[in-house]
Amino acid sequence: MLDATVLLKLYALRRRKRLATLVPHKAQQRQLLSLLRKARATRFGKDHGFAALHKVTQYQQNVPLRRYEALHQEYWQSDFPRLVDCSWPGTIPFFAVTSGTTTGVTKYIPVSHAINLTNRYAATDLLVHHIINRPYSRLLGGRNFMLGGSTNLVELAPDIYSGDLSGIAAKTVPWWARLYYYPPKALESIQDWEQKIQAFAVDSIHKDIRSVNGIPSWMLIFFDKLAERHPHAQGRLSDYWPNLELLVHGGINFEPYRRRFQELLAGSHAETREAYAASEGFIAVADRGDGEGLRLILDNGIFFEFVPVEELDSSNPTRHWIANVELNVNYAIVVSTCAGVWACPIGDTVKFVDLDPPRILITGRTSYSMSAFGEHLIGEEIEHAIAAAANTIGTSVTDYAMGALFPQRKNELGRHLYIVEFTDTLPGPQAIKRFSQVLDTLLCQENEDYQVHRHGNYGLATPQVQAVPKGTFAAWMKQRGQLGGQHKVPRIINDAALFEELKRYASTPQRSG
Repeated sequence: MLDATVLLKLYALRRRKRLATLVPHKAQQRQLLSLLRKARATRFGKDHGFAALHKVTQYQQNVPLRRYEALHQEYWQSDFPRLVDCSWPGTIPFFAVTSGTTTGVTKYIPVSHAINLTNRYAATDLLVHHIINRPYSRLLGGRNFMLGGSTNLVELAPDIYSGDLSGIAAKTVPWWARLYYYPPKALESIQDWEQKIQAFAVDSIHKDIRSVNGIPSWMLIFFDKLAERHPHAQGRLSDYWPNLELLVHGGINFEPYRRRFQELLAGSHAETREAYAASEGFIAVADRGDGEGLRLILDNGIFFEFVPVEELDSSNPTRHWIANVELNVNYAIVVSTCAGVWACPIGDTVKFVDLDPPRILITGRTSYSMSAFGEHLIGEEIEHAIAAAANTIGTSVTDYAMGALFPQRKNELGRHLYIVEFTDTLPGPQAIKRFSQVLDTLLCQENEDYQVHRHGNYGLATPQVQAVPKGTFAAWMKQRGQLGGQHKVPRIINDAALFEELKRYASTPQRSG
């Protein structure tokens, strides 16, 4: 294989110079005006007077914020799946399927040829930052492993397909990039996850893998399967792939997984680097170390706005853009893209840690959700399943809280722990088992992402339920100085320290109030 790293290095030098001279607000203004010009003849563009808009403030006055559901209902639903000149010129060839974390309804996010191209450029930006940090890199001397979804997409209409965004990206990899890409088409098209990683574990060990890209929880499952099939390597990635130099992670919080990855990379010269790619487009990449912020990609087909989280649902929210954002403010991120998504909150919250160049940290979701493993459960789904499961065992629930239990040992899966206070007496072991089964089944029925993770007990273990005596939550809230008034028991706890506190309290014999 021809080592093309030298070409990547030449591109990296050119891109580095451009990034060094890029003026953030000017770059973003150019992006917006370009988007408006290209989409002015679409139905959306005509409805909002794109031809007469020449300033960011004009755009914000003419185009209100719309969540996915409103965009879909007003502009896409009537013609779906064949969207021609609806909100972006031409025909939309792909839709990225995702379970919405705001409503729980499956979303079909438009993916145009233009956004596919910008996603590739953004992925190249990540490699640029790697090359700058590793000047002796030989990244394109071997294969680069994308651990993603199946390329066996669903044909919604002639030449129009839907599927996982990573599957769409893999399906559209250009021929020249396939020379440096792994897996081969025959393996990446496998739909069953268990079968797929079994095949990867057998085949990839014979390849010169230079980078691996995926969601941390999925990568760990795959690495555990590698260790099972090749125990002589003692689970160290350097023993499988001695030339490995990059692990790209994204999609969920990396912090709970950091220790496991450090163990896997022992003896390796590989680095970890985060990417922030949403279904709507590629947002940011890490240009420095882990935890130091992700650099917004400002010149690549997306115009960004930022709304203070507490204003997101107000009738007239303040819409900041890159010219007037502030440090350490929790913003809901809003995008307008070259796929015809306009002024749409994507569900994530961020804060700026640098302004020149702009770097962000992902702070959470705008909705009440649990996605420790990429499962995207929302509060409404959990509440419904909890109530229905309690009903099947002839009782109801006074209070509950749930959080994530992260794997601590090799071959261990993550799972959810539900700490539940039932209205009546403590249910017996068989009743708790039944409660857990019904809860799990209902969540699988209501949420496709959760169902994928739970399929065959392969990506997420069965939920664990801990019943606690009556009065436990009230006593816990009292201890925290939050009993009564406007204080509410936190149902979904993403704060690891807070959940650990509750677990300790719930496992200790309680004193009366």
